[in-house]
Amino acid sequence: MIEQAIRNTHSSAVTTYVNEDGTYSALDNDGNSVTLDQSLITAEVNRLQTEYDNNQYQRDRQYAPTGDQLDMLWHSIDAGEFGDTAKQSEFYTANKAVKDANPKP
Repeated sequence: MIEQAIRNTHSSAVTTYVNEDGTYSALDNDGNSVTLDQSLITAEVNRLQTEYDNNQYQRDRQYAPTGDQLDMLWHSIDAGEFGDTAKQSEFYTANKAVKDANPKP
């Protein structure tokens, strides 16, 4: 995350590396050293961490793949779980036409 923070706060930094003492350094496109402003980097690391933490719910969601979700929807409509109106939807009629034209062997 710190490397991303360096690139976000120092636009000329294209390469970052860790020094023997654990500090970071950066180079520009020409291989010249980029002077790093630690306060900017720290603030950006904090912002990135907050953004990451705030989006935990997105990573926790375990939805089935889209194709599987559509298949579940199809079978629910086909079984009448949503009433007859759902069978008149464009989703159902378009997929029903494909299924009817290409039956399983």
